[in-house]
Amino acid sequence: MDVTVGRVLFTEEQIRAKAKEVAAQINEDYKGESLYLVGTLRGALVWMADIMKEITLDTEIDFIVASSYKGTESTGVVTVKKDVEGDVAGKNVIIIEDIVDTGTTLYKLLDYFRGRGAKSVEICSMLSKPSRRKAPVEPKYNGFVIDDLFVIGYGLDYDQRFRNLPFVGVAELR
Repeated sequence: MDVTVGRVLFTEEQIRAKAKEVAAQINEDYKGESLYLVGTLRGALVWMADIMKEITLDTEIDFIVASSYKGTESTGVVTVKKDVEGDVAGKNVIIIEDIVDTGTTLYKLLDYFRGRGAKSVEICSMLSKPSRRKAPVEPKYNGFVIDDLFVIGYGLDYDQRFRNLPFVGVAELR
């Protein structure tokens, strides 16, 4: 199967403006506290960079690799391939995610960090696709709500390709 870039959904300027808006809300909600940002690799890397540049609070960052995807479909089975290196006990954890689709992976991660004694755990996603949700997960901080489209760019991929696009576009499968 070949994939090409279809129409652009969100430009780099739109995404950065939304990141600034979302980060301002995080700054307000956690005023006087510190944060522990956990980026989900690899997709959230670009969005996380935009968000963390706008956060004015004392912030630590870390990364986790967890997935339930193979190609364009969720398998429903979550696998943690790389864990965070730091201790999250007593910390305000914000999971930075590229897209909340079925919610299966994030549902497990929320429980995972709560079980490790995090003070609080929230989700900050660039995109949310509520029509596909299978687990009861909603990001507290969200950039954009989208329809059931397969999207690429700005960290989002198709079999590790297209992550470097400076926008979010619709993937056209051929």
